[in-house]
Amino acid sequence: MAYIYTQWRLRPAAAVLCLIVLVGLAAGANAAIFTITNRCPYTVWPAATPVGGGVQLNPGQTWTINVPAGTSSGRVWGRTDCNFNGGRGSCQTGDCAGALSCSLSGWPPMTLAEFTP
Repeated sequence: MAYIYTQWRLRPAAAVLCLIVLVGLAAGANAAIFTITNRCPYTVWPAATPVGGGVQLNPGQTWTINVPAGTSSGRVWGRTDCNFNGGRGSCQTGDCAGALSCSLSGWPPMTLAEFTP
């Protein structure tokens, strides 16, 4: 298992893979539904752009993202060790300019999934 070390204690990079992403086709050409389930034993804050934003997921919780037809590409990633107050804060991994609901891609270190039609 690969570990990422910086001046802060970070969880293993592979821990983000505890987020299980299931993809199903929705009605319409190139539309999709992403279902993200936190299978980690700790809270994670998945994020997605350009649709979705970001949420807090406690262990066992699920987040569904509906991607409309015509969306050209997107990213989904996990964030860990986050602290938010009123939608602003920071994460040790995958932070996106301190926002809970991301409009920008996350910053390394992070594990990233990208989709294109």
